[in-house]
Amino acid sequence: MPATTIHFVRHGQVYNPEHVLYERLPGFHLSERGVRMAQATAQFVAENPATQSLAAIYSSPLDRTKETADIVCQAVNQARRVRQEKPLSVQFDQRLIEAGNNFRGKRIGRGDGALWRDGNWRLLTNLMKPSWGESYRSIASRMTDFTYEQVARYPGQQILVVSHESPIWTLRHLLETGRPEHNMFLRHAALASITSITFDSSTQKVLGITYADPAGGVQ
Repeated sequence: MPATTIHFVRHGQVYNPEHVLYERLPGFHLSERGVRMAQATAQFVAENPATQSLAAIYSSPLDRTKETADIVCQAVNQARRVRQEKPLSVQFDQRLIEAGNNFRGKRIGRGDGALWRDGNWRLLTNLMKPSWGESYRSIASRMTDFTYEQVARYPGQQILVVSHESPIWTLRHLLETGRPEHNMFLRHAALASITSITFDSSTQKVLGITYADPAGGVQ
């Protein structure tokens, strides 16, 4: 029974001293700590027998995920050269992008541009929908489209996907509970963590889900 494993990696910490809700805005890059987090996860992926034999690497097209994916890809290719294997390149897919958020560009805190000004708080009526942006069902739809497409494309192989907290957790919650809606404050997908989902390549049934946090101790 061939099995396909997709390793979903969340990007590293973002440099955001103004505490802006950056959503899909350009220009938000990894912080110095975020780079170190991505490097720790990259080393884990390159050295761990359970993750080192990748057939492809995909990423959301946003700056922070592209940078994380590039760091992982460099480490993976360094290990592949030692094994005399063909190097991989990062492929981008719009379906992996961050969830849409009506608060984009607002700041968490006080002063001009703060989230709580101009009546924005009125959108905070339903944590499970969510009422302030793209629905969890929409996120789940695009993530499952991408996921099952790759399961069919890479039977019996492993791929790595760099995305964002909300898409990764929404997909996992759907696969584990049958519904995408969840409480955002109860997510379990730390920065630069790896959520690995293994599927039966023939039936697309989930065989197992594991989680690793290689960058959890990075300062």
